[in-house]
Amino acid sequence: MVTIRLARGGSKKRPFYHINVADSRRSRDGRFIERLGFFNPIARGAEEGVRLDLERLDYWVRQGAQVSDRVAKIAKDYHKATAAAASEAAA
Repeated sequence: MVTIRLARGGSKKRPFYHINVADSRRSRDGRFIERLGFFNPIARGAEEGVRLDLERLDYWVRQGAQVSDRVAKIAKDYHKATAAAASEAAA
C-alpha cells in the first residue's frame, strides 16, 4: 500500500520533516516514490513552516494512497492558509 507520511530530517532537538509518498513496507526515512513538500515544526518569524504541493497530494489520494493522520492535519491547515491568503490578495 502507498502512504503519504512524514520522514524525519534535521538534527538532534531540531526536527524537520519531508512529506513523502512511499510504500508502507519501507522504513520511515527510507526510499520514497515522490517528495511532496516539507514541514518545519519549529519555524519562527518569517521562516516558512510548511510547503506542500496540494495538486500532487490530491493526485495520490485519487490513486488510492493512504494519508497519515499528521499529514492530513498539515494539509488541511495549509489549504486553509493558502485559501485565506488568496482571498486576502484578491481583496
